[in-house]
Amino acid sequence: MSDAEPEPVDAQGDRADRAVDDLPAVAPQLRELRRRAALTLEAAARTVGLSPAHLSRLETGQRQPSLPMLLALARTYGTTVSELLGETPADRDAIVRAPDMEPTRAGGWTYWQAGAQARGMQALRVHVPHGAQGDIVRVHPGEEWLYVLRGRLRLTLGDAVHTLEPGDSAHFDSLTPHRIAAADHLGTDLLFVHTLLQSPATALCLGGAPHSPTTGDSR
Repeated sequence: MSDAEPEPVDAQGDRADRAVDDLPAVAPQLRELRRRAALTLEAAARTVGLSPAHLSRLETGQRQPSLPMLLALARTYGTTVSELLGETPADRDAIVRAPDMEPTRAGGWTYWQAGAQARGMQALRVHVPHGAQGDIVRVHPGEEWLYVLRGRLRLTLGDAVHTLEPGDSAHFDSLTPHRIAAADHLGTDLLFVHTLLQSPATALCLGGAPHSPTTGDSR
């Protein structure tokens, strides 16, 4: 297909994957990571939901991936978004001590950082009070995992509503519209882990309202 011809629309909306201006070029990493994963161009494209032609353009720098596409590529190649962007992480302490977990409050929620800073995932301990932020629907790139420690949690995923008891957990794609609320008057305590994309568009905003219907921040 010549450059003058219109591009086809792939399974995930190839034409809709607009370049993200604030991201560095990912082309130098993409081909090497695909080869390291022992995937052909056709196999990798099929897994991600793109045409081989579009993935080839990403690898040669003719196109830049969208944020959801970066996450899909990282999953496919068994790596992180940071590595796709060619970032070299600084040395970080693997241990987080309890006295260092300062509580932060926002929108009625209280949360404690339970993981290291600047990682591909963020780990938190969260207290969700009854009636706080339960009406906010969030949709954003990434994955979320939570584990209920105390109290009951009401989790809405799309059109389905689930009540989670202590010891229950959930793991879901954050592009699924979701809401979290405490089902008990004393509130709910949970462990929460989610993936972070290194972009201001996916900055964490615990307890706050989302910026828009399609890019709402996570808790």
